[in-house]
Amino acid sequence: MMSTSAVTFQEALEIVESLPDYQQDDLIEIIRKRRLDRRREALLENVKEGQAEYERGECRTGTVEDLMREIDE
Repeated sequence: MMSTSAVTFQEALEIVESLPDYQQDDLIEIIRKRRLDRRREALLENVKEGQAEYERGECRTGTVEDLMREIDE
């Protein structure tokens, strides 16, 4: 089992570079998928928050022209 001590970025790179190429490729794919999952979860939270604000009546609707007119005022 790995120790809980922090690893520097450089140390992490050295560890990854010590892996065989196929494991480096697998690691890259795993990291890419996990990042996508986190972005998806964050987006879902933003959508839920927006829906809740809309249901509470905290959102306004309008066209781009309405928005631009309001900004100019």
